[in-house]
Amino acid sequence: MTESCDILISGGGIAGLTAAAVFGQAGFGVICVDPTPPVTERDAEGSDLRTTAILQPGQALMAEAGLWQRLAPEAAALQIMRIVDAGGERPEPRVVRDFNAADISDQPFGWNLPNWLLRRELSAHLAGMPNVDFRPGTATTSLFTRTDQARVGLSDGSKIDTRLVIAADGRTSPMRQAAGIKVHTTRYGQKALAFAVTHPIPHDNVSTEIHRSGGPFTLVPLPDYQGRPSSAVVWMERGPRVEELRNLETAAFEAAMTERSCGIFGPLTLASRRTVWPIISQWAERMAGERVALMAEASHVVPPIGAQGLNMSLGDLRALRDLAVKRPEGLGDAQMLEAYHKARHTEVMVRLRGIDLLNRASMIAPRPLRDLRAAGLSTLYSLAPVRRTLMQMGLGVH
Repeated sequence: MTESCDILISGGGIAGLTAAAVFGQAGFGVICVDPTPPVTERDAEGSDLRTTAILQPGQALMAEAGLWQRLAPEAAALQIMRIVDAGGERPEPRVVRDFNAADISDQPFGWNLPNWLLRRELSAHLAGMPNVDFRPGTATTSLFTRTDQARVGLSDGSKIDTRLVIAADGRTSPMRQAAGIKVHTTRYGQKALAFAVTHPIPHDNVSTEIHRSGGPFTLVPLPDYQGRPSSAVVWMERGPRVEELRNLETAAFEAAMTERSCGIFGPLTLASRRTVWPIISQWAERMAGERVALMAEASHVVPPIGAQGLNMSLGDLRALRDLAVKRPEGLGDAQMLEAYHKARHTEVMVRLRGIDLLNRASMIAPRPLRDLRAAGLSTLYSLAPVRRTLMQMGLGVH
């Protein structure tokens, strides 16, 4: 059986589901497929306990697509980004610098939401869109392109003729591989523990990134959980240390994470299971091929620093959407896809290299180099124009 649509989206993660909503809102006929149905309950096996900070430009895109009103009640505002250097002899703050959104905007930097909840709300929104067909449990298996259309084979045996294939199918993207687009990967020997905690001291909408060695320890605000202040934690360390931490008894793990957090919110209590994620950087040589656009982790993967991952993906999506709406008769043609590559690839590479440098700096173990890192943070922060520019660049506002 062969069907047809305007856009076939391979991948039903947060980026793919958002793309389906955005293009559906723009009036295109969309089919979105993913081999794994989304896990949409916090404590269910396989749920994604990471969180995503949606920065101002991404929030605006979601609002335009009619998504934000579903998400806003569950979101925790990020008013201040706090950087802490704790690289001295003991794990305690020695340099603390705040980047306050009020210096550049009348809105917070962004809003933090759990990934499992984003998938729940996005899936529910798509169910009410008559021109969007989300098919969880179905994978893309083949790709054949011509200059005027693409034909995609699905795991249920059906085929889809489409004008544009959007590959939002992750770092091992089958559609990217089928299109013959090469990637370059950097491995750091790091992994990240992701989990939720409660703590006695309120976070006051401050996202806190603590640098010592091995990678940052980041606490990102969440709404209160069971009547107590709550944060999402991403704890990056070298791989063997992460395995040690994952296997600790709860009491020993709570003591270790409280020490690593420098006790800034008081004793931390584990409020979810612990999940582990590999840390890499990866980039595709091109963001488009014939009738195929790469976005999100199919195109670029970065360590979880500075809330850049999904927000880079939403930048991809906005560029694609704007090009499609401006010239709908050219949806998926060579002119559109070349314009997309030019619009996004340079910026993606700049951000990827910047995050790579920040991550390498956060991993530093020798004490003299940690001292140099602390001095560099103080110098950057003390220059008001530089501080302002860094905040605007982080938001993606030029």
